[in-house]
Amino acid sequence: MVTTDDLKKKIIEGLGLEDIELDEIEDDMALFGEEGLGLDSVDAIELTLILEREFGVKITNMEEAGDIFSTPNTLVAYINQYKESNK
Repeated sequence: MVTTDDLKKKIIEGLGLEDIELDEIEDDMALFGEEGLGLDSVDAIELTLILEREFGVKITNMEEAGDIFSTPNTLVAYINQYKESNK
């Protein structure tokens, strides 16, 4: 089972956010936009690649991507659900 800390570490490493500490990213913090972590569309592509490479997860329904990528909590829920249903 993937935890939010596992995911946050991969986000920091994979997106080169070394100036951000793990505990600065709250589990329910928005990943995109000025109100949250401030990721952009290029980061979304990188994050998609990180999910595939590090967790073996693919986003199969791009219409749901906005909800999936909303916060660390929603992303971890998707990762764990995907892994469970694709055993």
